[in-house]
Amino acid sequence: MRISKFVDPLPIPQTLKPDFKKNGVTRYTVKMKQAFQSLHRDLPKTKLWGYNGVFPGPKFEVRKGELVDVLWENKLPKKHLLPVDTSIHGAQKSNPRVRTVVHLHGAKVRSDSDGYPEAWFTRDFEKTGPSYKHKIYRYTNNQRPTMLWYHDHALGITRLNLYSGLAGIYFIRDEQEAALPLPKGPYEIPLVITDRTVKPDGSLYYPKRPMPSSLKNPKSKIPYPSVVPEFFGKQILVNGKIWPYLNVEPRRYRFRILNASNSRFYNLKLSSGQPLYQIGSDGGLLKKPVKLNEILIAPAERIDVIVDFSKMAGKRIILTNNAAAPFPNGDPKNFNSKTTGIIMQFRVNLPLRGKDTSRIPPVLSKLIKLSTKNVKKVRNLSLDEGYDEYGRLFQLLTNRMWDDPVTEKPVVGTKEIWNLINTTGDTHPVHLHLVQFQILQRRPFDVNYYNRTGKLRFTGPPIKPAPNERGFKDTVKASPGQVTKILARFGPYSGQYAWHCHIIEHEDHDMMRPFKVILKKRIKG
Repeated sequence: MRISKFVDPLPIPQTLKPDFKKNGVTRYTVKMKQAFQSLHRDLPKTKLWGYNGVFPGPKFEVRKGELVDVLWENKLPKKHLLPVDTSIHGAQKSNPRVRTVVHLHGAKVRSDSDGYPEAWFTRDFEKTGPSYKHKIYRYTNNQRPTMLWYHDHALGITRLNLYSGLAGIYFIRDEQEAALPLPKGPYEIPLVITDRTVKPDGSLYYPKRPMPSSLKNPKSKIPYPSVVPEFFGKQILVNGKIWPYLNVEPRRYRFRILNASNSRFYNLKLSSGQPLYQIGSDGGLLKKPVKLNEILIAPAERIDVIVDFSKMAGKRIILTNNAAAPFPNGDPKNFNSKTTGIIMQFRVNLPLRGKDTSRIPPVLSKLIKLSTKNVKKVRNLSLDEGYDEYGRLFQLLTNRMWDDPVTEKPVVGTKEIWNLINTTGDTHPVHLHLVQFQILQRRPFDVNYYNRTGKLRFTGPPIKPAPNERGFKDTVKASPGQVTKILARFGPYSGQYAWHCHIIEHEDHDMMRPFKVILKKRIKG
């Protein structure tokens, strides 16, 4: 099926309006609903799930330190849009097929408002999961200004709920960032990039079983439907449109980019050869801007970039992608330079509405570098691959399943170094809930020796993080054959949280672990 490119204008997510403001708290209500939405001019409308019935969901605009309460309501049908595998954790037949819980990705929140995978609830809260606490979530927004995102996190079906459309963006603002001479208002535009396969009738396609090549025995008797190791769609969507275009003026624009895909990485580049000026990442502004020709963005990562169209009047510029899928080694059937290699088009055809007074300051923020002094604990945490009881390829963290006892218990207010030891062939975007961390280094190691002995033998010197990775992060690319070293201060809250690979198929099967932030024990006597 051929779909014409650049025939739909880029939609801009609408800002969510609060229900009310009272006693210093801003209150919102968001309903998860099934709806039909046009993803492309030439296709019938697609049945989707969306927050307030739209994909991606409405945009939150909040102030740093503003107390925000959100009532997340499930108004979805009881039958799932996509095939549910009941053999994986959390999705067993005893649980409802349609369950939801919202995670505000990158937020520092109490554990009962974090969207813990087992805190799920069904339509109208008829049934709830074992970790469910209350209907209304509170976000304190006491962190650096940045773009977070919210998405479903229900145990065992996150990949299906996210693919169905349950994702949206969340801005935290403050006066210091607003005072910078960066593009603002209509010149600051969010770009939520996803991949989907949309059939000619407009319906979403998602596979019901893995390819034989990912099975230990291609003739294995596996559950039907079954989880797959990864999934890569054939069309690229931005803000819910397939290969859209955006009319722009010949001036600077600020693009807040999110990779909300299940499995696909994007290596972004402009066809004009122009540079991309990255000014921020997951945890807000960098210290200084970084000039780049291309930027690799993994699932769940965000980048904040400036593009200067001032000398491009009359031009049409394509935002392209050349990342292998899976990343980094790839499979040719998952990438096509004429389809998944194309993101969207910029048309520099609007008249300049006024002088462009924006600029990119040489210093963006007072970025505090975390010190490695007084680190409470250093943890060696492996990223592993194997086969489950049905012979299906799957991934693990520390060779443990989700339901195994908690092994990581950092103390509130203390710093820890986590060494992510990737023994697999994939790059895994590892996400920690609750904290924003910093990348210290990556270092190659002998994987075979580690697998035999459990000991690290490095095969090269440490590699410093790239300049655009030196801000605060909540998701880090852990490359194969490398130890990725990150540093985090845990807190300010105690409670149970999750860390996992943000390739969602990996997360669901079974690359996710709980961790518990504990209060310092008092010494008696």
